[in-house]
Amino acid sequence: MRSPDALTEKTNEDTPQGLVFAITAYVLWGFLPLYMKAVAHMPPVEVVAHRVIWSVPVAGAVLVALGRTRDLREALKSPRTLAMACVTAALVSINWGIYVWAIANDRALDAALGYYINPLFSIFLGAVLLRESLGRLQMLAIALAAAAVLVIALDAERLPWPAVGLMLSWGFYALAKKQLPVGPNQGFLLEVLILLAPAIGYLAWLGTAGEGHFGGAPLDTWLLLGCGVVTAVPLLFYANGAKLLRLSTIGILQYIAPTMIFLIAVFVFDEPFGRARMIAFPMIWLALVLYSVSMIRTMRRARG
Repeated sequence: MRSPDALTEKTNEDTPQGLVFAITAYVLWGFLPLYMKAVAHMPPVEVVAHRVIWSVPVAGAVLVALGRTRDLREALKSPRTLAMACVTAALVSINWGIYVWAIANDRALDAALGYYINPLFSIFLGAVLLRESLGRLQMLAIALAAAAVLVIALDAERLPWPAVGLMLSWGFYALAKKQLPVGPNQGFLLEVLILLAPAIGYLAWLGTAGEGHFGGAPLDTWLLLGCGVVTAVPLLFYANGAKLLRLSTIGILQYIAPTMIFLIAVFVFDEPFGRARMIAFPMIWLALVLYSVSMIRTMRRARG
């Protein structure tokens, strides 16, 4: 059987393997707040550093198993590829940091909001930066999402910056990732390898200051070790699933994770769901329905 990396990047039909990969990724991302809440007593930068370090062996093992190490070696020899990977590595580390901070500070609802509006922001980026045309439903969806953020901001008298930060960092990450001339597995390993030295340096400094949690309480040590698995595994599942599914299918499935984050925030973390959010979230959901309808129509016209 061919590995997903050996398949072409675009597919015109859904495959069972692709569905399993993608759904697994989104469900794992949906449960991630529970894990991040368990490490909420540690500084977010320390958690992100361990996410980087322990992702390296996981991603490396996957690449060896798929027999794709040659592509990584070629990428390491290309200054242009390395420069682009530095950009994606910086963006994904910022995204991780904001997410960890949001969960630790009882802002999981903002995290859900950020990932809900991310596909709409990607459409906006495509229109502004790539000169892609927008349909009426897409413009309405973007306007509704912007209005929902405004409702929350006016009620709280502050911008829901975790939501905006997650939207911006992941949106630009996805845009830059499309320009990275390597496969998804190689690209992820390349990113964490770039981040490895700063992560080790930060943890070494933290250790000399006597403020690191690794090697202290056994539970903390195991939780930090597990950061590599909970970081790398969903990303690798997603990267390979996206190659084996239609764009419209991925577009629908991506709502799984923020919906699970939303439910966990309200029913497990007991975060307040006040009047402003009662207005804003239905606006977001309506915007996503409009986005999905527009996307499915576009895909049908393309196939026709």
